[in-house]
Amino acid sequence: MPAFANSVLRFITCGSVDDGKSTLIGQLLALTQHLPDDLLQALRRDSLKHGTQGIAIDYALALDGLAAEREQGITIDVAYRYFQTPARKFIVADCPGHEQYTRNMATGASTAQLAIVLVDARKGVLPQTLRHSAIVAMFGVRQIILAVNKMDAIDFNAARFNQIEADYRSATAPLGLQSIQAIPISALHGLNLTQISAEMPWYDGPPLLQWLEQAPIAVESSAFHMPVQLVLRPDQDFRGLAGTISGGNVETGDTLCVNGDQNRRVTLNAITRAGAAQDHAIAGDAVVLCVDERVDISRGDVLSHINDVPNRSDRFEAQLLWMSEVPAREGQSFLLKLANRSINARLEEICTLVDISAGTFTASQTSQIELALNSISRCIFRLDFATVMTPFAEAASLGAFILIDRYTCATLAAGAITRVHAPREVTRHPASVSAAERALQKHQRPRCYWFTGLSGAGKSTLASALDRRLSDIGQHCTILDGDNVRHGLTRHLSFSESDRKENVRLVAETAKLMLDAGLVVLVSLISPFRADRGAARALFQPGEFLEVFVDTPLNVAEARDPKGLYAKARSGLIKGFTGIDAPYDAPMQPEIHLRTQVDGASVGVEELLGVLLRV
Repeated sequence: MPAFANSVLRFITCGSVDDGKSTLIGQLLALTQHLPDDLLQALRRDSLKHGTQGIAIDYALALDGLAAEREQGITIDVAYRYFQTPARKFIVADCPGHEQYTRNMATGASTAQLAIVLVDARKGVLPQTLRHSAIVAMFGVRQIILAVNKMDAIDFNAARFNQIEADYRSATAPLGLQSIQAIPISALHGLNLTQISAEMPWYDGPPLLQWLEQAPIAVESSAFHMPVQLVLRPDQDFRGLAGTISGGNVETGDTLCVNGDQNRRVTLNAITRAGAAQDHAIAGDAVVLCVDERVDISRGDVLSHINDVPNRSDRFEAQLLWMSEVPAREGQSFLLKLANRSINARLEEICTLVDISAGTFTASQTSQIELALNSISRCIFRLDFATVMTPFAEAASLGAFILIDRYTCATLAAGAITRVHAPREVTRHPASVSAAERALQKHQRPRCYWFTGLSGAGKSTLASALDRRLSDIGQHCTILDGDNVRHGLTRHLSFSESDRKENVRLVAETAKLMLDAGLVVLVSLISPFRADRGAARALFQPGEFLEVFVDTPLNVAEARDPKGLYAKARSGLIKGFTGIDAPYDAPMQPEIHLRTQVDGASVGVEELLGVLLRV
C-alpha cells in the first residue's frame, strides 16, 4: 500500500467560467463509485431538464446544489464533496469561476493543500485563471495541477497543450508556486482522469487521480496553539476553555501560556473531547481544556506551549483580497478578525498590487491608489494593540484574517499574513524629578542589597533586622521578600528553572524602580543561579547593586528548617528544591560575605549597616 494510505488531501478545482470544474469532479465521483444509486437517478432526471449533453448524464449537476446553479449552468457557491480510493481520502471543493463570486472561491482556497486549475484548451489562459492562481498562492497552496480540459474539442493537439502549459508557467512565475504538473484531459468523456487515454499517446505522465494520490501533504506546524472559542461555566466549580486545536498536540500536565505572554502561564489539568476525558489531544480536535489557575482567559485568547511561544505584534504585512464593491484607501480603519479575536486595524500602506493581466506584482505608483473589487495586493496593517499572530505559511489559524466594516458588519476582505513586524518600540518617559534629586531629598544613598543563599540560611532575618535599624536612624527602605512577592507580583510563576529565572527578573526590575525612587531596597531571594543574579546586577549602575551571600551550610539550614520545606523535599512532596534535588550556584565574588552560623545575625547587620553608611 502507498506511503500516503489513510491520509486526507484537501484540494480545490478553480479556473475561469465554463472550464469544466464541476464536470471534472462529477466524473471523478462516478469513476470512483461515489455516486449513490438514488443520486444517479436524480442526475438522469435533472440532465434531461437542465443538462447540456442531450440524453447523457451531465455530471456537473452532481455539484450544483442550488436551484439557480442548475438553471443557469454555473457554480455560485463552494460545493464540498468527499471520496476515497485505496490509497487516500479526499475532500474536494468545487469553486465558482465567475469573477462575481471570487470571494466564494477564496473560501475554498483557504483550507486547500492542492489546487486543480482548469483551462479550456480552446480559450487558453484567461485573466480569471491567473486571478484564481494568485488567490491559491496567497493562501499558501503551492501544488498546482494544470488540467488542460476539453482536449477532444481541439482534436487532442499536443502543440496546443504545450503552448498553454508554457503560457501558464510564465504568467505564474512570480507567485512562487513550487510544483506545477500539467495534464491534458477531457472531463466530459473521463479521459486521463483515472486511466491513461489512448487518444493522447504523446502524454507520458500518469492520470489525474494518480497525481492526487501521490501528492505530498505538507506537515502542519508542530507547535501547539488553540484559539479559545468559548469559556464554559456551567457552575461555580467548573471552568472549561473550548476550542479547536489548530496545531501541534497537548497533554495533561503541560505548562501553557496565554497570548504569547510567558508571565501568564497555566498548567493543563484535564482534556475533554466529545464528552470523554483523555490525556492528550492533537491538531483538529475540538476539545475543552481545564487549567489550574484562575488566570483571565476569554474568547479570542490563544493558548500555546510555554516553550514554543508565538509572535505578538501590532503591525504586519499581508496579502489581501478585496471583496467589496466600495474601494479601500490607505488610512482607512476596519475591524480585523483573527483567531476568534476582533481588533481595530488601520490600513497603513498599500505596497503592491497584482496585475492580473500580466500575472505579476507591480509596485504602486501613488499613495492615492485604491483597492477595487477582487483586487489582490500586499499591504501593511497597524492594530490598536499587540496580539498573537504568525505568518499564514506557519499556522493558518493565526495567520488568516478577515476585514469587517464596523458599521454594516459586512465582510470586506480576506487576508493572509506574510510577515510579522517587530512590536512597536517603547521609549522611556523622561522623569521630571531625577533619581539623584530623590536621593538628596531623603539624605541617603539608594542601593540594592541582594540577599542570596539557601532556604533557611537567614536571609529574611537579616533583611528584617537591617530594615529595623535603618528605619530607626531615619533611612527610607523597603523589603522585597521572596515569599511575599510570590503572593502577589509573581504568584503566576511556578518553581521550575525557567520560572525561577522569570521570578528573579521581575523582582530585579521592581527593585530598580524602587531604587530610582530614592529608596534602599533589601531583596531577600534564594535566586539559586549565578547567571540570573548577574542579569539582575546588569540593571543597576556600578555601586548600586550589592550581592550579600548569606553563607550557611546545608546541614545547618536544614536543621533550622523554619518552614518545614526540607522535610517535604526529603519525602518527595516537593520537587526541584534548592540544595536537595536542585543546584545552588554560590556567588564567586560577593560584595558582602556573611557566615551567620559563626558570627551571628547581629554582627552581620552591623557589617551591612557600616557598608551602607560608608561614603
